[in-house]
Amino acid sequence: MSRKRNRAGIVAVAAASVVAGLALPSWSAGAAVVDDPTVDTATRATFQQLADAVFADRTQALVSGARDGHKKRAEQRTSGFTGKVRLSGTQSREESSTLDELTTRKSRLAKLGEKYSGATTKVTLDATRVKGRHATVAVTETTTLSYAKAKRAEPRTTGFQAHHELTFTADRKGDWQLTGVQDTDDGYLAVNQVAEPSVPAQATAAAADLPSATRSAITTPAPAKPKNFTASGYDYQAMAAYATKYWSKYNPEYPSFDGAGAGGDCTNFVSQALKAGGWKHVPGYTNDYQKWFGNSEIQSYSFIGVNEFSWFALSSQRATSLANVYQMDVGDVLQLDFDKDGSKDHSMIVTNRTQQGVPYLTYHSTNTYNRSVASLIASYPNAAYYAYRT
Repeated sequence: MSRKRNRAGIVAVAAASVVAGLALPSWSAGAAVVDDPTVDTATRATFQQLADAVFADRTQALVSGARDGHKKRAEQRTSGFTGKVRLSGTQSREESSTLDELTTRKSRLAKLGEKYSGATTKVTLDATRVKGRHATVAVTETTTLSYAKAKRAEPRTTGFQAHHELTFTADRKGDWQLTGVQDTDDGYLAVNQVAEPSVPAQATAAAADLPSATRSAITTPAPAKPKNFTASGYDYQAMAAYATKYWSKYNPEYPSFDGAGAGGDCTNFVSQALKAGGWKHVPGYTNDYQKWFGNSEIQSYSFIGVNEFSWFALSSQRATSLANVYQMDVGDVLQLDFDKDGSKDHSMIVTNRTQQGVPYLTYHSTNTYNRSVASLIASYPNAAYYAYRT
């Protein structure tokens, strides 16, 4: 997502938050209530299994054939959890609503020519915090979806890593109920998430006359705009290779802004990939948008900030605006303005393009590889899109 605060502000932001527990029910005086339950190894394992079932159900809602015609809940993995650890009634309804919304997203994807033939989801438990009858469980979700009918040289899969906090509340019998699910990455940008993307405070700059990107259409077919891969002297395949290598394991030669609370690591990651393909530093003051540099110790705002990156890329003529997102090719950059307030919120880099003209993007916050532009349009049809030829 965007870097819309200066580095001093970023450092001041707390790196984590705690999910608040729900209020305990008002039990009658005569009701038998057990002491505060403990969370042993077996209970933690069941917490993890239920989390895995929740996110596997969400992912499967996007797979061709899954939940078509609103199949019964008995076919969902979460329906197998009863007794000691289970969904609360409210959370069960919340999950059903989420699955319905994802099924609608699958229909929008199909209209854009994209289907998934299968998916795998794995959840690992990172931490468990227990206070009285409330437990907060931090997990990491790793999901991979297979593209249906992928042709040779086209991406076979797309995937992401996402972090979540699950809230469990014990009832009067000491049984644990899942009462809340919160996505904790900056941005909410996984394909199986339905929460609105977070939008940090709008950026400001001292300069009055800033370069302005042209908004790109999202219609298809797009007018032809072939990319000349030799004219600029940049190595676009090196850019894609860098992004593919570091989409989930961050390069220790750079700081990570993921979880910093001011937008995430997306533009920092895109800048690193461009640098790997030949973009050279332009040293100077960090807050001068006409400068661009980044290493382990210092980064210009244009290296890590989504709006500042746009200003630098256009003013330096290292990038030009594209009329349509489907014109993008390997090494090009896509930015989104989710609420259309004129301040861009997220940066991504193209790592693949099919012969049919569909670009695939890789990005941080939430860490994702080879997500099609069609998937983004299906998920965020009301956003403003800005495509750049680099």
